[in-house]
Amino acid sequence: MQIGTFSYPLPANEPVKSYAPGTPERAALKKALTELKKKTADIPMYIGGRAIRTGKKVAIHPPHELAHTLGHFHAGDAKHVQQAIQAALQTRASWSEMSWEARAHIFLKAADLLAGKYRYQMNAATMLGQSKNAYQAEIDSACELIDFLRFNVHFLSEIYQQQPVSSPGMHNRMEWRALEGFVLAITPFNFTAIGGNLPTSAAMCGNVVVWKPANTQIYSAQVFMRILQEAGLPAGVINLVYVDGPTLGKECFSHNLFAGVHFTGSTGVFNNMWKTIGENLPNYRSYPRIVGETGGKDFVLAHASADPDTVVTALARGAFEFQGQKCSAASRAYIPSNLAAEIKRKLVAAIESMKVGTVEDFSNFVNAVIDEKSFDNITGYIKRASRNKKNTILAGGTYSKKNGYFIAPTLIETRDPKSLTMCEEIFGPVLTLYVYPANDFDKVLKLVDSTSPYALTGAVLARDRAAIEKATRALRDSAGNFYINDKPTGAVVGQQPFGGARASGTNDKAGSQLNLYRWLSARTIKETYDPPTQYGYPFLLES
Repeated sequence: MQIGTFSYPLPANEPVKSYAPGTPERAALKKALTELKKKTADIPMYIGGRAIRTGKKVAIHPPHELAHTLGHFHAGDAKHVQQAIQAALQTRASWSEMSWEARAHIFLKAADLLAGKYRYQMNAATMLGQSKNAYQAEIDSACELIDFLRFNVHFLSEIYQQQPVSSPGMHNRMEWRALEGFVLAITPFNFTAIGGNLPTSAAMCGNVVVWKPANTQIYSAQVFMRILQEAGLPAGVINLVYVDGPTLGKECFSHNLFAGVHFTGSTGVFNNMWKTIGENLPNYRSYPRIVGETGGKDFVLAHASADPDTVVTALARGAFEFQGQKCSAASRAYIPSNLAAEIKRKLVAAIESMKVGTVEDFSNFVNAVIDEKSFDNITGYIKRASRNKKNTILAGGTYSKKNGYFIAPTLIETRDPKSLTMCEEIFGPVLTLYVYPANDFDKVLKLVDSTSPYALTGAVLARDRAAIEKATRALRDSAGNFYINDKPTGAVVGQQPFGGARASGTNDKAGSQLNLYRWLSARTIKETYDPPTQYGYPFLLES
């Protein structure tokens, strides 16, 4: 038996490589892109450690190059979900009883493999499959995912050390158990790091997982699954399946050992899942944990004292990096009248300088949106906005899906602060700007708070400290991640734990101890050294 307290100190965040001309990482990434495009990948599901091929192949095309085929994934059905659940439950006892240091070292090894051997392959897969430029892929599929793995090991080791106090003659201790059953992880297309974190954070705590990524993220998800296998993850701990949502939900939410769901996606889907789980409560052995990060309608509020160049940069980056396909992306902006002309002029110039195209041309700031459904949804908002007489399209507004799903970064000015594109989540490269009277800051604070049902991210930009304090207080419930003099995107693991409330989710803060607590079930154990042998107490005596 190994006896000892094992320490996993706070790690440093993974350094972000620049991919500037002449750097070795630029050459390595270009090589990885070329190599992946030469192959046609045959992508199986992974159930119980086995590669499962159904023969029902679905093609994967880069969103920015529809004529090219990256590969095919093998689609599953209900029986594959059943097999994944069974494989997970068969592994549960051995995995949950494995020593903490053995579990931890699997994920630390995976982080090292990702940081070194597989860094460029993972980045290239994310670039090609999800149409991310080199920098966006680096901060997501390399750095953030590495950080999730390393920081979660540290955070979990700290949780395990939390123990209750004991009185004389007895001892108390706390066991941090895995949940009883299996956890379902449902992950989105837009962040490879989320795709890796949702199943591994639960698994790290001793849980077994059924993992369903979005079809549009399968190309990079399967790379990470193979990294986990190489790192020594036992068969059946995480089972990767490619099935449609209704099939997945029917099989998982009706199972009596369904223990929880770790979800990132749309608010509507999450609401429906919550309802279904509630209706099935009598069937479950335990109350399932429901953890979700959903939508956002994220704001940037500039005060009359703000620096115009800071505002322009925050909006240009916050709204248009990764084509606005971030739940944290700046989508509505409130600009004071005294700065409006300068900010609009400089922002339009910045947008018009942005190159749009494929990821392999590193000079392109904007690439393609993820698929045709998304393209049609986003362009539908642009069309409706252009028909509104209270709106003016200041930049962009053009689009084409001839060769890829390209939408020019679009800036709309509206005279109606409750217009459609100020209120509804668009999830694309569309920013709507409203100019407010510079002396109406108090009124605009109320407007920002009441316009959207979401409360994910937001930013205030000001040089007046009193205005910053006022905004921070007034918008306390408007954003789970609040930024001062910065864009509302780019949360870093260990620095800005991420999540929002209201219609934006359960605010369980990915990349922190808060999230990991949700995947643990505590058991308190009291041991008495000299137990009493009679029921009576001294107060019962007559004299």
